[in-house]
Amino acid sequence: MYPRALAALLLGTCCVVPGIALAADAWPTQPIRFVVPYPPGGPTDLMARLIAEPLAQKLGTTVVVENRAGASGNIGSAHVAQAKPDGYTILLAASGNMSVNQTLFKNLQYDPIKDFASIIQISKFPLVLEVKSSTPIKTVQDYINYAKANPGKVTFGSAGNGSPQHLGGELFKTITQAPIQHIPYKGAGPALTDLMGGHIFSMFDILGSSMQYINNKEFHPIAVTTATRSKQLPDVPTMQEAGIKDFDYYAWHGIVTTAGTPDAVIKKYNTALNEIFQDPEFAKRWEGIGSEVVGGTPEQFTKLVHSEAERLGGLVRELGVQLD
Repeated sequence: MYPRALAALLLGTCCVVPGIALAADAWPTQPIRFVVPYPPGGPTDLMARLIAEPLAQKLGTTVVVENRAGASGNIGSAHVAQAKPDGYTILLAASGNMSVNQTLFKNLQYDPIKDFASIIQISKFPLVLEVKSSTPIKTVQDYINYAKANPGKVTFGSAGNGSPQHLGGELFKTITQAPIQHIPYKGAGPALTDLMGGHIFSMFDILGSSMQYINNKEFHPIAVTTATRSKQLPDVPTMQEAGIKDFDYYAWHGIVTTAGTPDAVIKKYNTALNEIFQDPEFAKRWEGIGSEVVGGTPEQFTKLVHSEAERLGGLVRELGVQLD
């Protein structure tokens, strides 16, 4: 009887393995929910909607963009962290909800490192140091000199504590020792309005949201914060070119899903998204919103999330900023 039982076991095993492979090959068999943890109409929402249609075509299913805003991205992020790990719920991840909020908030309901599986990095937005065009400040050295000669007068606005604009300015302040003062706002829009009105002196803004003001000659772009120049502002120097050694800072986004999602599903997403970003027409549209075309492997994105959590989390701790 034992040989027969062994034979039956082996036969059953042979039948199960192809079934698993077939299930992976057939995925997806239902719609995908693409959670954006920020309000509709913003840059993150725009990115998700640009990606959703071509991703749906690549995967052969419907991709529904779902906004779950609140608490600086924490509500939507926690929702995806607690979802079933089957790949049918994905999250638009940003430097804030993935690398800053763990230090910024006292009681975070998810762990950005443990609760998600990386799929791909999708954006790299340079920040630009800008002032009103009517001011005499034209270079980074002008800006530093003016700040040191006029303590307390040089302010920089941001979209709020812990935002990319805030941390970009604080990194600049740490490196240069320029006495500049942070003014937080509830969103980048009000800060830009006050910069226009002369109520704040400067901003380290995400390039995409300030381009209209720069193109209209209302703001003067002093320098971009990335290590290389921006295609949108090819004549504007980088911070490093302006003498700020090792300054390389940018806002970034990616796509993650719930931890425990099968590797085969992650691979399908990654392959499809890399193909989308390699399409020249899509790449042109993507650069039109101010981002560089990125892509790459899940491992590369995981490395970025971890390194930024260490760098930006450390900066938030140094600043002593914490939110409920």
